[in-house]
Amino acid sequence: MDRKNLAKDAFIQGYNCCQSVVAGFANDIKLDKQTLLNMTSAFGAGFSRTRNVCGAVSGMGIVVGYFSQNDSSNIKLEKDNIYAVMQNLIKEFTDKNNTIICKDLLKGLKNITSNPVSADRTAEYYKVRPCLKFVLDAVEITEKYLLENGFINE
Repeated sequence: MDRKNLAKDAFIQGYNCCQSVVAGFANDIKLDKQTLLNMTSAFGAGFSRTRNVCGAVSGMGIVVGYFSQNDSSNIKLEKDNIYAVMQNLIKEFTDKNNTIICKDLLKGLKNITSNPVSADRTAEYYKVRPCLKFVLDAVEITEKYLLENGFINE
């Protein structure tokens, strides 16, 4: 199954945006899927429903960070390199969606809160919620980068 479909399936199952993006790359990452889902569980809804940086964007950073070539010989250079990569990927996401801030991405929806209780995943939720688009955009952007740089294969 392709990465976008894996991510979509995870989102439809009820996982948050960050978990869904990372789940899209579960076959590429050498950690078991449950560990990946656990590690990324707090990043949804703009980081734990605080509506800050979109969970899908956080997922991009987690996946790219996993594949970054760090050997700890020059921590500053490694940080600077990953920051540069992520700034480019974030620009691509922003070009498609105008922002990376969850509350702004969801501004067309009513009753968006930072209440820690997540919304029930109903047919209506999926009908009006734009989050799946952001998840798929994040997977596409990340996949393109990883493919172009030889970190993963088709």
